[in-house]
Amino acid sequence: MAPGLLQTNRNFRLHFSASVVSNLGDGVSLLAFPWLATLMTRDPLLISLVVMAGRLPWFLFSLPAGVWTDRFDRQKIMVRADLVRMALTFGVIALILSAPALPPPAGSGDRMILLLAGLTFLLGTAEVLRDNAAQTILPSIVAPADLERANGQMWSAEQVMNQFAGPPLAGALIAFGITLPFGLDAASFAIAAALIAMLTLPPHIIPPRRAFLTEMKEGIVWLLKNALLRRLAIILGITNAVFTAAIAMLTLYSQEILGLNAFGHGLLLTSGAVGGVLAGLVGPRLVARFGPNRTVHAGMAIFTLSYLLMGLFPSRATAVVGLFGDAFGGILWNVVTVSYRQRVIPPEILGRVNSVYRFLGWGMMPIGAIAGGALVQLCQPILGRESALLLPFTLAGLITAALTLYGLFRVRFPE
Repeated sequence: MAPGLLQTNRNFRLHFSASVVSNLGDGVSLLAFPWLATLMTRDPLLISLVVMAGRLPWFLFSLPAGVWTDRFDRQKIMVRADLVRMALTFGVIALILSAPALPPPAGSGDRMILLLAGLTFLLGTAEVLRDNAAQTILPSIVAPADLERANGQMWSAEQVMNQFAGPPLAGALIAFGITLPFGLDAASFAIAAALIAMLTLPPHIIPPRRAFLTEMKEGIVWLLKNALLRRLAIILGITNAVFTAAIAMLTLYSQEILGLNAFGHGLLLTSGAVGGVLAGLVGPRLVARFGPNRTVHAGMAIFTLSYLLMGLFPSRATAVVGLFGDAFGGILWNVVTVSYRQRVIPPEILGRVNSVYRFLGWGMMPIGAIAGGALVQLCQPILGRESALLLPFTLAGLITAALTLYGLFRVRFPE
């Protein structure tokens, strides 16, 4: 496939449009789910349970998802996963409508939040299948030389919709009714499914099936033999664990430390979107000018400073700067590392190797989520509520600082 203008690539436009629409829904739910959880309980551990439930499928199902992605039609996987997510989101609406009131009567909130966590788990399971297929389908849509630009545009669109447009929209919708953001989310999944169904792709050559564990092992062995990808996956796993520990408490941080309502919290999240969009737009240029090594190392340093800023100097202004920097550094990392994976992993095992990478990189997120809530709950009697809520952000900064130093010496991309 020869390099060309991405704007004239019909398949990329459809894939890009589906990402825009579904990420608008994801951005709405990014605020709506934890906000709904805080209407059911103020217990930080139970709130973090909802976040953990959404991330647990990355630990449980990433590896088998890779085999399924290589075995079956990736386009159909994406369409069906989006339709399942639509149905499950209607299930969340049904749960809300079944509640006599929010906040619920004493004793019933815990039962409701467990049901919410169960629905979130199922939504996360569908997301694992959908996202793994989406990343493995991109190299069949664009030329290898266009991968950085394509990924940069995809990540920019994700940030605009996921954090810039979605959260404040969710905050505004919540003012009129807590079910409204979930209705929008369900509609976004339906539209995304329709757009992906319109793709015209080259035939996906499916090799003869062998034993499931044999195929899974091939992806594991390939990644473990690649020292750079192995190190990147481990760094990503630890980073995502501490990131999720902090983000699981972000809604309480916003409400209790910054004094924000739902709309204000949504606007706060847009600061992260601005950083992510900017990184998505300039990231490919930075890679071309400074090389992948300097770009990745700079990204790691930026999100390290961002966590420390939010944990040590809490205010609305520092929260804006911190979320901006966290997203900017994270997208720089993604533009380099995702493009590198798509370029070097053989197409016939891309789904499996990608799933092993994401198992290591994303599988730590549910552990981080529940650890964040547990840390706050355990430290609250000793440090006080406010200091306990700041602790996950401070620890995230210290741990990622150590990873940044490690990366300077052990992460080296071929120039």
